[in-house]
Amino acid sequence: MKGIDLHVHSTCSDGTYTPSELVDYAFQKGLKAFALTDHDSIDGLEEAISYASRLRQARKPLEKEMQATGFSEEAPEIPQVIPGIELSTEYHGTDVHVVGLFIDYQNASFRKKLREFTDSRTNRNHKMCALLSEAGMEISYEKLQERFPDSVITRAHYARYMMEQGYIQSISEAFQRYIGDDCPYYVPREKVTPSQAISLILEADGIPILAHPILYHLTDPELDALVAECKEAGLLGIEALYSSYSAAEERQIRRLAEKYHLLLSGGSDFHGSNKPGLDLGRGYGNLFVPEDILQELKKTRCNLFFTDMDGTLLNNKSEISPRMKDALDRMTAAGHRLILSSGRPLPSILEVRSSQGIDYPHMFIISNNGALIYDCDTKAPILEHRLSQKDIRHIVGEAEKMQLHIHAYTDSEIVCHRMNPELKYYTRRIHLPLKYVENIADAVPAGSYKLQCIHLTDRKKLEAFRDHIAPYCGDRIQMIFSNDQYLEILPANAGKGCALRFLRDYLHIPHSHTFAAGDAENDLSLLEAAHTGIAMANAAPCVKEKADIVTVLDNEHDGLLEILEKYFQ
Repeated sequence: MKGIDLHVHSTCSDGTYTPSELVDYAFQKGLKAFALTDHDSIDGLEEAISYASRLRQARKPLEKEMQATGFSEEAPEIPQVIPGIELSTEYHGTDVHVVGLFIDYQNASFRKKLREFTDSRTNRNHKMCALLSEAGMEISYEKLQERFPDSVITRAHYARYMMEQGYIQSISEAFQRYIGDDCPYYVPREKVTPSQAISLILEADGIPILAHPILYHLTDPELDALVAECKEAGLLGIEALYSSYSAAEERQIRRLAEKYHLLLSGGSDFHGSNKPGLDLGRGYGNLFVPEDILQELKKTRCNLFFTDMDGTLLNNKSEISPRMKDALDRMTAAGHRLILSSGRPLPSILEVRSSQGIDYPHMFIISNNGALIYDCDTKAPILEHRLSQKDIRHIVGEAEKMQLHIHAYTDSEIVCHRMNPELKYYTRRIHLPLKYVENIADAVPAGSYKLQCIHLTDRKKLEAFRDHIAPYCGDRIQMIFSNDQYLEILPANAGKGCALRFLRDYLHIPHSHTFAAGDAENDLSLLEAAHTGIAMANAAPCVKEKADIVTVLDNEHDGLLEILEKYFQ
């Protein structure tokens, strides 16, 4: 397995290798990929990426010749250049760095905010130069720029310049006497918080990584609090492999990654001769970041497509057209994920998945309006919420007093009193065994994912029932309409929107990569939780009002095709 390095600096910040030289050196070192993560700068990215691309083009004739002659050895690859950045932030008086990987460095909003960020550093540099000049050192910001062209000037540049001019004997002396954090000529600059840096990286469609957390010298509780705050802000990964970590420190960061469900990252923090003895890809000699870490990070680049079934993905016969099936095939083959999100019970969704041939790898199912999330690969739930037997007993009793049909569920059955017009209507699509009982609550000792209350002709009666039991339900139980005939009663911590947020975190997918489509009131939370909410042409007015996109065609005419063809190719 080849190595990678996801934390590297060039002359565009405080490294000594140009972006192109880094590509050559990474190739020489046999790296599969490296991330150029200059401090608060993206200036070197275009050079590095373009240079690597030109090298690949130039090597193609050689590779063809090797194949034609039957040369068996695999030709060394030009390393992939991952566009990145390292943002300096402040957390309770401590410098904290956040690395962004796979950033869209051409994003206009991101570039504007980054310019504002760099301007604050420029103002600070002018002040530091003035202080050092007052101390008798002929240092100006213009002279630093002339000596280090095309670089974001940092304290490392000050130290090198001061040594070259004979003001100091070593780099360390500069930091100990003049420009270290507690020294008289150091000027702190305005800094963003880690949470703000994470938001900026996410806005650029990047993967925010907490860089070298051991270096902040925080206590264990302080470090835990930092990671928790960053996770809340959208942190997706943490640097668990780093040049200076001991084995015990690496284990500590891996435990934090597991606790907060973060992806692993790793890198040398290579600066060339500015960090003597520290080499690209190898750190101080023992570092190795395997390429499978990069593969896990790349999985975050897919889009998640959460789609309701009835009235959205399916036509009115509960089927998928050949054109829709072909579009879904292409979507999943491109690496994107289909997540079926329905009020239906799980067995009913699995039946449709099988009959319509949409049983793709790496699928998840949100059933019972978010009360159950199911992993189709492992064939097991990953999250469950159930109404308690006590709540079922009370709610069913109140429905019976108002002469409304109501039923519950076991994992594989509908639990009800008897066949009636409501149940006959419901089971025309939901093909589950019926379990007739006198007491519904007694038949579900483990609880039920939801209760289904049905009235075929008068929504107002369902609304009256909802209002009647609302004081009992409080904030523990929610009630939503999936259509005018169905009132669904489920735990408050369920719901399609909650399920989307859980899966987004579970799969380490940025919010910007989430899409959700629906047509009914029970889809509202799903659309609101997604970055891009899609209402069908046949959707209820309240759903269209909340959507970012309304399809031109309805579910009977493959309305979702326009979405799949635009965002999922």
